[in-house]
Amino acid sequence: MAETPSAVPDVLASGLSCVFCGINPGRVSAAAAAHFANPRNDFWRLLHDAGFTPWLLDPQEQFSLLELGLGVTNAAYRTTPGSGDLRRRDFDALAFDARIREVAPRAVGFVGKEAYRGLYGERPELGPQLRSIGRTGLFVLPSTSPANAAVPYDERLRWFRALHEWLEPAERIAVRALVIDADDRVLLVQYRRPVGDETWWGTPGGGVDPGESDEQALARELREEIGLEGLELGPLLYEHVGEFPWDRQLFRQVNRTYLVRVPEHEPAPTIDLAAEGVVDVRWWSRDELETSDAQFTPSDLVERMRNLTP
Repeated sequence: MAETPSAVPDVLASGLSCVFCGINPGRVSAAAAAHFANPRNDFWRLLHDAGFTPWLLDPQEQFSLLELGLGVTNAAYRTTPGSGDLRRRDFDALAFDARIREVAPRAVGFVGKEAYRGLYGERPELGPQLRSIGRTGLFVLPSTSPANAAVPYDERLRWFRALHEWLEPAERIAVRALVIDADDRVLLVQYRRPVGDETWWGTPGGGVDPGESDEQALARELREEIGLEGLELGPLLYEHVGEFPWDRQLFRQVNRTYLVRVPEHEPAPTIDLAAEGVVDVRWWSRDELETSDAQFTPSDLVERMRNLTP
């Protein structure tokens, strides 16, 4: 049982498919020490009818969610008679994001617009959001509270089923290049999330279009991203699989990274990289990589560089 500032425990673990997030514990939930415990709340019935659970769970079975790859938490911990009694100080977006980053689920499903709005101060539409928490996508569902009875059950069920379907990532193949020059520097591009200020550095490259070979796709991507012509493709160095949200969609991407050596090159993109989420391109020395506190992808990129024969 996870300790929380309220009587209702967080139901969280690493590697979950989805964590559902209510706005805060009501008095019935606090008394029961269980999420969505009000018998008039449709949360557990919607989970079952949408295909998330093989049977209709009782709120007291909430920890059975973990065996199904699911979890549950709240946007605010203070118990109130109603969500309208919450105050801005009850929400802590930084603490919430840290809680989610620690367990890194594939997605968070906010049960009601106000749970999302309370944390981020944004009025969301229902469905997937541009904002993410690291590699965790965000999806807003209708409230399951009896106070939301004006929204028909079938309409709420439609959104729960949409989340269930959205949670299956789109499969994608990408090719990337570890571009190294005569001074043993590596050329990296910096990406930024569509919402927020999170950035990370990675190798240039992108998706393989239908009918393209790896070499053709990589030649196109390097021409667009760094202005490199006359690609001489080296050996395949490694593959890694990454799951991430981008532009309101979840992806599972297989990245194949090839060695590309150049005597020298001044990066000069031929497309608008802002549309690709790229905000910078630069050469890195080995020493700079070793001492930087920047975020890299894959996370062991520096170690991979360390093991590469000059």
